[in-house]
Amino acid sequence: MNYWENKKILVTGGAGFLGKNVIQQMIQRGAVPSNIVIPRSKDCDLRDNLNCIKVVKGIDIIIHLAAKVGGIGYNQKHPGDLFYDNAIMGIQLMEAARIAGVSKFVAVGTVCAYPKFTPVPFREEELWNGYPEETNAPYGLAKKMLLVQAQAYRQQYGFNAIYLLPVNLYGPEDNFDPESSHVIPALIKKFVEAKKNDEPYVEVWGTGSASREFLYVEDAARGIVLATEKYNGNESVNLGAGNEIQIKQLVEIIKEVVGYKGEIRYDVSKPDGQPRRCLDVSKAQKYFGFHAEVDFSEGLKRTIEWYCNF
Repeated sequence: MNYWENKKILVTGGAGFLGKNVIQQMIQRGAVPSNIVIPRSKDCDLRDNLNCIKVVKGIDIIIHLAAKVGGIGYNQKHPGDLFYDNAIMGIQLMEAARIAGVSKFVAVGTVCAYPKFTPVPFREEELWNGYPEETNAPYGLAKKMLLVQAQAYRQQYGFNAIYLLPVNLYGPEDNFDPESSHVIPALIKKFVEAKKNDEPYVEVWGTGSASREFLYVEDAARGIVLATEKYNGNESVNLGAGNEIQIKQLVEIIKEVVGYKGEIRYDVSKPDGQPRRCLDVSKAQKYFGFHAEVDFSEGLKRTIEWYCNF
């Protein structure tokens, strides 16, 4: 059976980095392109409740990807926007979906919701055992409220809302704007430009001792689509690759792939962010058969090649 047959699907953030890949995966698995609705923020600001009410009419499934998001520097400059915009969009959209009788709501959260000192690998049961890392907290907590809402709505109304926790994503067509990009695109841009301009050194924020886990965007999209098809549970579920890498190692790999020969300088006056990040991904495998397929070195190579040819 084709799960997507005759279903009208709303994908918020569907024109974005992750959204485009989610839509591709859905179409490959049988969704009809004309049945996919992609609201654009310039025409349909989801911070306005009337827009949320309008956009959910006649919809069967909602995949909520739309978010205001950025790296550490952006988070430090815009904590109020990050909290308000992300919370209000999700809360209003889920409520409008419930009232409209939408059959399934897929809320895509963030690894930033985890406590700052979560034991590695992060298990979903640890989600409430502490406060998030300070630079991520307004964003992470705003997105985490959608888990509370999903569970409360399931309990009171029988509303089928699920909540996924993806780790840091990367891949071609990522956001390379230095004002708001995450660590991989920010580093790729720095090294490519330093090589091009023959600069003697590249400056990297923090000490390099923090660790991260990265999930290739196509893998993340496949995981979201599989969860939409197969998972109808109350628990939050991690989406990741299950591999951890120190920022120092990441920097050396990107330097080598780009072919930059200069020096690396760490600006230790800048924050590292969360000390470690690596997910336990066993529930995604158990509940909807997901595991990451793209090897990190291969994914990084594809991302750098895309940026250099962009």
